[in-house]
Amino acid sequence: MNDATPARGMLRLLRAILGRSYPRIIGANRDKSWLFYDTVLPLLGTIAFVYVYKALGAPERFVGYVIMGGATVAFWMNVMWSMAAQFYWDKQGGNLELYMVVPCGIPAILLGMSFGGFVGTVIRAIAIVAIGSLLFDVHYTVSQWPVFLLVFGVAIVGLYGLGVTFASLFLLWGREAWHMANLFMEPVFFLSGFYFPVRALGFWAGMGASLIPLTLALDAMRQLLFPGTHPPFLPLGTELGILGALAISFIVLARFLLRKMEYLARREGRLSLRF
Repeated sequence: MNDATPARGMLRLLRAILGRSYPRIIGANRDKSWLFYDTVLPLLGTIAFVYVYKALGAPERFVGYVIMGGATVAFWMNVMWSMAAQFYWDKQGGNLELYMVVPCGIPAILLGMSFGGFVGTVIRAIAIVAIGSLLFDVHYTVSQWPVFLLVFGVAIVGLYGLGVTFASLFLLWGREAWHMANLFMEPVFFLSGFYFPVRALGFWAGMGASLIPLTLALDAMRQLLFPGTHPPFLPLGTELGILGALAISFIVLARFLLRKMEYLARREGRLSLRF
């Protein structure tokens, strides 16, 4: 196809997704300080928790729990700052109005944001797991790779669906988006059991925390990585089923809020930055 020929249908959608993901896959890596910020700094916090468990004489599997939690931090940081708060920053930069009128539509923009953020984050998460495992000689036993990948995939869909939901909410809330993104950081680190099994919170607190896809995803992956040593919060099949329900629910909710946001943009002009 000639470059001057306008792309249509699926080709236009794919071009929009790749174009929006390009800054997050290629552009972000041009600034080497971000590699340090996204990889080394989360690893330092993870190492601190590892030494706490070692000082307490905890079983070695807890070191693996902490390393997995440290890798998951990268995904939550990406969802909150590069998904939930992104539309608010685009509004400040004057790009949101362009998104509202592009032929590909808002969903393609969001898919590009999600794909680009996921690729960059998964590389950093793998680096955190690899470095942490080498430093502390952690070994994993995964006998059910298809189930592990299924849990991971469903959790990522639910997590980025939650990110799109927050993106619409933060944008409608306006300048409070920055504070809300900060507000959701540390409590989620605690409630999701990033550095300890979520069952330690108790059943009802754990069920409440399960509204965040990372909670059950971490517990399920720990069951698969350390079979027979990790007291599960819920059976693996139950956790996978709840994760699937959360993924579908967040996608439906995100679609509803996106339509609401577009309606306000066209009817009231509330989403444009006015000086």
